[in-house]
Amino acid sequence: MKPTLQLKLSQHLALTPQLQQSIRLLQLSTVELEQELEKYLLENPLLERDEVEFAPPPERTDQPPENTDNAADSGAGNEPAERSDSDDGPDAFDENWGGEGAYPGSGNGDDEDGDFRDIQAAGTSLREHLLWQLGLMQLPRRDLLLVQCLIDALNDDGYLTQSLAELGEVLPAELEIDEDELRLALTLLQSLDPTGVGARSPQECLALQLAALDDDETRKLALKIVREHLDLLAGRDFARLKKLTGCDDDALRAAQTLIRSLNPRPGAQYAATDTRYITPDVVVRKLRGQWTASINGEAYPRLRINRLYADILSRQRGSGLAGQLQEARWLIKNVQQRFDTILRVAQAIVERQRQFFEHGEVAMRPLVLREIADILGLHESTISRVTTQKYMSTPRGIFELKYFFGSHVATDTGGACSATAIRALIKQLISAEDAKKPLSDSQLSEILGQQGIVVARRTIAKYREALNIPPVNLRKII
Repeated sequence: MKPTLQLKLSQHLALTPQLQQSIRLLQLSTVELEQELEKYLLENPLLERDEVEFAPPPERTDQPPENTDNAADSGAGNEPAERSDSDDGPDAFDENWGGEGAYPGSGNGDDEDGDFRDIQAAGTSLREHLLWQLGLMQLPRRDLLLVQCLIDALNDDGYLTQSLAELGEVLPAELEIDEDELRLALTLLQSLDPTGVGARSPQECLALQLAALDDDETRKLALKIVREHLDLLAGRDFARLKKLTGCDDDALRAAQTLIRSLNPRPGAQYAATDTRYITPDVVVRKLRGQWTASINGEAYPRLRINRLYADILSRQRGSGLAGQLQEARWLIKNVQQRFDTILRVAQAIVERQRQFFEHGEVAMRPLVLREIADILGLHESTISRVTTQKYMSTPRGIFELKYFFGSHVATDTGGACSATAIRALIKQLISAEDAKKPLSDSQLSEILGQQGIVVARRTIAKYREALNIPPVNLRKII
């Protein structure tokens, strides 16, 4: 076979760099977009922030924005969307440990008490707090070191997760530390603040806190329940509890209230938290009787071309900055298109969910991505990208755009009811129930059926669990 040359015409879809950038910017959250723009601002001298007052981009009415996802698959889910490890603090005891200067955040004592508490709450780990107290105690150095070893073994909640025997095996054998010494060190640790720290189980943690309270009949009953019948209290088996403890309803109710006031995680208040802030992309208001969506000025990045460099480039043809000028123009255009698309999708959602803004969750109507995609003439994957990690500020709170989409349940009239509305109805029914005779899942299903909403018991259970509502036996009170 001889090699030959053939001319063939064909068509294929190619994603240009500009189109790829548009897709990438569309799927970013507000925080991720800011990070991406900072990178562009550092790399491109022709791009700069515009400090003028924000003016929302004009809404396009001629043609819908370019569909950027005909050749791309959706990468987002269909359902809406802390604690970091605390700092370890000082590494070891100082040779002259004890007394003044031992606590890293103690300061000189001249500040206001409120300021001191703020600093302590913000920057003090559980380990630092315990070591500070330990440094104030006049103890032999060997005992101090043993208590410090136990402090190092605590988890973020203040629990000792290893047994004393296991800790003894880890310590150097030449120290000849026996279990009795570790038991004494544990007693010293459990005497520190917060009360309950150093416990080896939730049962022991609650018992330590009860033991520190003033002695009365309620405390004695609560301590007996915690030590011997905590599983029955957790299971709300009040009849058996009264039989085993010999108490009446009032005494058991008082003991339960006391136990519920305790803190099962005493060390959690000192754990560093990762606070995440949400900047809504869209703000919804009622103007002249109509619910209207608008871009949030705080979320919209203000970018422009640097006029100085642009003027230099206009006078020097063939400069190496020509490519960066084009990239800057693409970025500004794609950012504007991103917010244009978000605004169009948000307004379409508002129009479809108008009853939600008027009456709340119970009026939420069923909505799927395909419905909004057909209305706006966009691809379904574009709607998925727009509604993921984009937030809407409304008079009823801040919601992810994905929140307004959900499955539906048929009604006996042939219509459909949103799953969100059903969850809201379940929450309302349970909040209004008689706590002494709470509603079971079957009863909830029957009540909804009387309202024309056909929901199976298993579906009720699934929605109830999604709302973090315990089952009927755990909602019962004395």
